[in-house]
Parts: sequence; structure tokens; C-alpha cells
Amino acid sequence: MPLLTDTTVTPQHAPRKMQGTGRRLRRRALACAAAAAGLTLTLAGCAQVDTTAPSTVRAEAAHGAPAKFGSVDCRKAKCIALTFDAGPSENSARLLDILKEKKVPATFFLLGKRHIEKYPELVKRMAAEGHEVASHTWDHKILTKISDKEIREELNRPNEAIEKLTGHKPTLMRPPQGRTDSNVHEICKELGLAEVLWSVTAKDYTTDDSALITKRVLDQSSRDGIILLHDIYPGTVPAVPGVIDGLKQRGYVFVTVPQLLAPGKAEPGKVYRP
Repeated sequence: MPLLTDTTVTPQHAPRKMQGTGRRLRRRALACAAAAAGLTLTLAGCAQVDTTAPSTVRAEAAHGAPAKFGSVDCRKAKCIALTFDAGPSENSARLLDILKEKKVPATFFLLGKRHIEKYPELVKRMAAEGHEVASHTWDHKILTKISDKEIREELNRPNEAIEKLTGHKPTLMRPPQGRTDSNVHEICKELGLAEVLWSVTAKDYTTDDSALITKRVLDQSSRDGIILLHDIYPGTVPAVPGVIDGLKQRGYVFVTVPQLLAPGKAEPGKVYRP
């Protein structure tokens, strides 16, 4: 499978000395050993991440209890999840207008620094209009390259800010550039967070051509897909109507990530990807 990348305009951070370096190296060695055992998703270097597909979550949902599907049963419907990273931004209000007009729910993985703190009213609006509000960390630091203390700060700060604005603490997060490892999983489990990756990327950080962004999404989309876009780039929001209309014409139903998993639920410490 291809290397996952999720580049944004947030500044790159210089390498830092990490606490527990020996411990992290041992974990990485274990990750490499796990790779030999056939785990599924290559993220960086030799690191392998075992991911769970939405269909698996649905199939493994507890039997006997009343199934809660919300607005759609993705066991039967051709579901797909539209997700946006690294906002809110000056483009987000227009995006929310489009989603409202098209009656499409989305999942927003928000950055804290210069985003949540700059556009708090947009965060409130996302939640109020039925979108799933989740975390993309505070400052887009690569979690596999920083200390445990810094990882916790990167994850806790946006959660606290989002909860203060919406009344709900996020249960989902997306690691910057999709880079994660067993240590990140452990800390996410401790903090009550599941990690969500993606199956479709328009690489909208490489182009402002909205038609090209639309084409890339339509070409890659399939049932249970998780689409990665960024509402911080100028070409992305104008591409969204074409993405929505094109996929609806093909019979897709748009859902949030939690709805994609229903009646199952995301489990803290696990990684989800179609």
C-alpha cells in the first residue's frame, strides 16, 4: 500500500531530543518484527500499523442489543465519509454552507494552534450542524518524533479546547501525516482516542486546480471509503460540490466516520482505515 502523507501549511518542527529514546528504539524494533508477521499498513520506514476496516467494526458489533444506525445502515447502503484536516480556516464557513445546502455530514479533524483558537465560532457551528468534530493535534507535530509528554500535550490541548466550545470531548484523532506507532496507540488508548486514517487523498496540498481535486477523489473512491481533504487550501472548497454531486450520482451516501462504523464504535487505541 502507498505511503500515507498529509502535508499542511503548518511549519515543520526541527528534530528534538526525546525522552526515553532507548525505550522508543526498542518499540520501533518490535514494530519492525511485527512487520515481518504481515501487518497491513506501511506508514514510515519499517513501521507497520495494524488497521481495522469499517466493515469489520460493523460485523463485530455486539449481537443481541438493539442496533443503532442513526440515519443509515452502512451494512446495506453504499457509504462514504468526507473528512477535512487542519482547519478551521477562512474557507470553512463557505464549506459549511455547501455541506448544509447539499445535506452532507462531514468529519473535521481540527488543529488547535492558529485554527481552533482563531475560529472558535466555526468549531461551534460544525458541531451544531451535525458534523463530527475531532482532533488533528494542537500544532501538527509528528507524533512518532516527539516525547511522550509532548504527545499527550498535542492530543490533550485540542480536546480540551473543542470540549469547551462544543460540550463534547473528541473520541477520534488523525495523526499528522498519518504517522503513528505502538507508542502513539498506547497514549491514545490512555486518552480515550481512536486514530482514523484514510483511503482517498486528492493531494490538494499540491494543486489549486479544483477540477483536478474533484477528479482525483472520484477516481479513488469506493464503498466505505474515507476521503481526506483540507479546507485550508484555496482549491479544495470549490471542488467539494463536484465531489458530492459526482459521488451521489454513483449511489454513495455520505456519513460521518462514527456513522460509517455503526452499529459498532471506534475503540480507543485502535487505528481505522478502509
